Amino acid sequence: MNPIDLIVTVCAVLSPATCEEQHLVFNWSGSLQQCAMAAPPYIAQWVGEHPKWTAVRWRCEYPHTNDRAGTDGKPPAA
Repeated sequence: MNPIDLIVTVCAVLSPATCEEQHLVFNWSGSLQQCAMAAPPYIAQWVGEHPKWTAVRWRCEYPHTNDRAGTDGKPPAA
């Protein structure tokens, strides 16, 4: 099993225009598409633990796919 980032866009229940991305990491052995199809139970659990938020969309990515290496080969400092 490999770690996968489940990136969930959540919006505040009382202010639907207030949205942010939450990164949930879990082990997954399938494809990214299969991950996205299997994600609803994980998302439901997260929303159940965070009732002020509602999930509006999600996607799966391999961790660190958006990092860019610096000239020394290390990821940039945040």
